[in-house]
Amino acid sequence: MFYIPSKKVPFVTYSKNVFIPVTNICRNRCGYCGFRREPGQPGARLMKPEEAVSILENGVKAGCTEALFTFGERAEEVSGYGAMLEELGYSSTLEYVLFLCETAIDIGILPHTNAGIMTRPELKALKPLNASMGLMLESTAVLDAHENCPGKVPERRLETIREAGRLKIPYTTGLLIGIGENRDDRIESLEAIAALHMEYGHIQEVIIQNFAPKPGTAMENFPEPSVEVMMDAVALAARILPDDVAVQVAPNLIDPKALIAKGVTDLGGISPLTIDWINPEAEWPDIKDLQKKLGDIPLKERLPVYPQYVKRGWYSERIGSLIERLSDREGYRKQPGTENAEDLEK
Repeated sequence: MFYIPSKKVPFVTYSKNVFIPVTNICRNRCGYCGFRREPGQPGARLMKPEEAVSILENGVKAGCTEALFTFGERAEEVSGYGAMLEELGYSSTLEYVLFLCETAIDIGILPHTNAGIMTRPELKALKPLNASMGLMLESTAVLDAHENCPGKVPERRLETIREAGRLKIPYTTGLLIGIGENRDDRIESLEAIAALHMEYGHIQEVIIQNFAPKPGTAMENFPEPSVEVMMDAVALAARILPDDVAVQVAPNLIDPKALIAKGVTDLGGISPLTIDWINPEAEWPDIKDLQKKLGDIPLKERLPVYPQYVKRGWYSERIGSLIERLSDREGYRKQPGTENAEDLEK
């Protein structure tokens, strides 16, 4: 392995969010996932509207700007899920998430939807109601970890990312490191993402996420990637990806300081209210504590849509006034507390 030094960044960005797991019913059966449930199984859930509204309202009070809506993929294909939806008065997950996004905007927080692979009509329906969207590529390699996972076929995931580019949706993707792929696979995956961004210009960030084994899963005894492997993966991302694509790691899963020296420029969404439902054992760091740990590397808050897309106007009229109220002249998060009634009327 080799490490490529990166330029020293003037600051590292993050967003303040609420993490809303709308449902953990999923058609995929990933070998590493502790999130997925079957209908009727303990812990299976489809979040009720009033529960989501409470989280959104508390998020705004806490100064959060991002509502991260996550889902199991294509839950309608799982027997029993349709009845759960019907109990809430909805005929599809898309219909429900459109309602949740509208509600979030009305409350004053920007949606970011991550719902697995999607068709062009689905992406087009969600675009006006989302500041950004996302889908983890994970890997272009065909892996045992993705056996029995129709949604983890690399070509299908790349097609969703491609369609998002055609629609000019600011987009998040990423790699999951340590699930059976090798270094060459990581290079191929990063090159595929870079190529899509070079064509469409829509990839705002690429997450380099370390696998964390979960009890009760097929991969519970699988080794975690070493710090050295993660440093190398970050360095590869910094080398391969275009300069305007942020390289992100999750600060609740790995100490980010050494990785910043290798090319990390963003620490993702950090929540003061909600847990990381995908990795519930890993607590979010307190922002002040994180800043102390980073020392002379300043943290700078952003919105769920990156500044370059704010400046380009890659957002709809529906969320435009909210983005303008929350963002400063450079497209980053406006200093909390300086938003006023006049801003709200813009």
